[in-house]
Amino acid sequence: MLTERVRAVKPSMTLAVIAKVRELKARGVKIFDFGAGEPDFNTADYIKAGAVAALEENFTRYTAAGGILELREAIAARIHKDNQLDYSPDQVIVTNGGKQSIYNALQTLAQNGDEVIIPSPYWVSYPEMVVLADAKPVIVQGSEENEFRVTAAQVEEALTPNTKVFIMNSPQNPTGTVYSREEIEALAQVFVKHGIHIISDEVYDKLRYNPEPHVSIAQISEEMKALTVLVNSLSKTYAMTGWRIGFGAGPKDIIKAMTKIQSQSTSGVNSITQKAALVALSSGDEIIAERTEEFRKRRDFTVKRINSIDGLSCFMPGGAFFLFLSVAGFMDKTFGDAKVTGSIEFATTLLEQKHVAVVPGIGFGAENYIRLSYATGMDDLEEGLNRLEQFLASAGI
Repeated sequence: MLTERVRAVKPSMTLAVIAKVRELKARGVKIFDFGAGEPDFNTADYIKAGAVAALEENFTRYTAAGGILELREAIAARIHKDNQLDYSPDQVIVTNGGKQSIYNALQTLAQNGDEVIIPSPYWVSYPEMVVLADAKPVIVQGSEENEFRVTAAQVEEALTPNTKVFIMNSPQNPTGTVYSREEIEALAQVFVKHGIHIISDEVYDKLRYNPEPHVSIAQISEEMKALTVLVNSLSKTYAMTGWRIGFGAGPKDIIKAMTKIQSQSTSGVNSITQKAALVALSSGDEIIAERTEEFRKRRDFTVKRINSIDGLSCFMPGGAFFLFLSVAGFMDKTFGDAKVTGSIEFATTLLEQKHVAVVPGIGFGAENYIRLSYATGMDDLEEGLNRLEQFLASAGI
């Protein structure tokens, strides 16, 4: 008999889309893939060379559960450079992607009877990881009119004596929304006042398109820093998704507890990946700037094209590489011989009829929406959006 905890967890919607796309590709079908949440660039050669050097040096044995010292030092140095925050190496943990940092933090900070506030739309794994901590996800709904940001007033209204954690995500997946410093300061006042811990998911911090610098909520005050676990990853920034490398930084006692959990679950991250990550963090950021500029061009093209399609519209996101589109006007419509009644049916029908992959919004807590990734080449973007327009027109609206 499976536990109630496991039975309550839903499979990842994004991974389900990826699996279906791979199945069609294996059959030789050309897919216009707007579903994947990863850059289409390859890992840079100089980073791969770091992995090769580690192999040649036989750096293939177990490492410390929380990561090798020199990598934790490099992470602390990068956070200081980017966020003007000081962490010692024992306040840093290296994890199997940013996801494991979030999971470890929730296992450390939340338990049965606790509540964790999650702004919606949210990354698909947040509520499920809360459930795996035996805690209760409390969803606070952002509005499209406010580019899906939640306000300090909304959050304070959602607080109860059982609230222990708030999950912050800026730039945001799935919407690309970026919170301003003023908005983050207002939220921080609420959290400090009530002593709420923050898990701040900042994996898209380098993929921003506005001139304002990235703001981590841990920067707002020393009191806020003491309540924050900052989470980041090399996956998006350095196109290292398959390497599985991320990190967390925070108060020493929390990081120590997260490391203890990791030591009894996965142990340390792949030794060779850690050496490659050290090369990535120790090198210049020119490649990040180049790729971010390419994403900017794709964003601008995609937003303009979406806003030219009857029945669709979207705002200009400030970060990440996603658009979150309402398809509410196409619900209960018929596309060919298929009637669409929700975002899952919409995405499935679009994939089957036009070979265009998007992710259903229900997985992000927002039915009647879809997430579209522009982390793909311009030719595929253009053709895929043409096919999306053709698909929508077939409903006769």
